[in-house]
Amino acid sequence: MTIYDIKAKTIEGNEITLADYKGKVLLIVNTASKCGFTPQFEGLEKLYEEFKDQGLEVLGFPCNQFKEQDPGTNDEIKNFCLINYGVSFQMFEKLDVNGEDRHPLYSFLIENSPKKTGKDIAWNFEKFLVDRDGNVKNRYNSMKKPEKLTTDIKKLL
Repeated sequence: MTIYDIKAKTIEGNEITLADYKGKVLLIVNTASKCGFTPQFEGLEKLYEEFKDQGLEVLGFPCNQFKEQDPGTNDEIKNFCLINYGVSFQMFEKLDVNGEDRHPLYSFLIENSPKKTGKDIAWNFEKFLVDRDGNVKNRYNSMKKPEKLTTDIKKLL
């Protein structure tokens, strides 16, 4: 299985496969609307705006598993991101990143990450950088601000 075999639903409810992003550099992030790291949406949007024409896609996956910091509906999350941070990158439906109901994408990312920082996602806004061939190249904890990823992203573009 590759990352391109994995299906996910956009925040609008459309099921896609990640094959839609084949040939792109992906920055995949589990997000939350009511977290101390929520302002990272601004940095993620800046990265997307700066590098989307060169092949970067930022993919946001809301998750409510960490102290219920994203309790809203998908529509509420979408509106929050747009109104407060001008998010134009693709957001997806809320999902689980840990536990029995972990989404297959997060199983793949954790299993294939070169940084073995744990079997679980530690918190909101953990980030994975995937190259144009679908290989997980790096994993960043929540403390790593999006603007600090610029050099790594440029290398893959």
